[in-house]
Amino acid sequence: MSPEDFDHACRALPAVTMDRPWGSDQVYKVGGKMFAVIGDAVAQGGVSFKVSDVAFEVLIETGRAIPAPYLARAKWVKFHELGALDDAEVADWLKSAHGLVAAKLTKKVRAELGLA
Repeated sequence: MSPEDFDHACRALPAVTMDRPWGSDQVYKVGGKMFAVIGDAVAQGGVSFKVSDVAFEVLIETGRAIPAPYLARAKWVKFHELGALDDAEVADWLKSAHGLVAAKLTKKVRAELGLA
């Protein structure tokens, strides 16, 4: 997957905003909450996103990903090489990350964003 495809996959999800709070990194949010990051400050590049508890364990134990620096306690993973990942698989992970974060938003916020 290319960085452009990652950006497109994130922005294709409902109510997504993109911010650059740390310079060149692109931080994707839903309802003001992060669900994915791509860029240089993500501990020397790569991509990070939130995953389910089960996916976190599987991806870490198989060595496909590492616990994301500073965010591992919230079940985020980090991949060093975006280009080595399958487009469809990453798109599914991003959809899941978006859903996990959106589910924790209040009913009011989800309704305002058209996610209810």
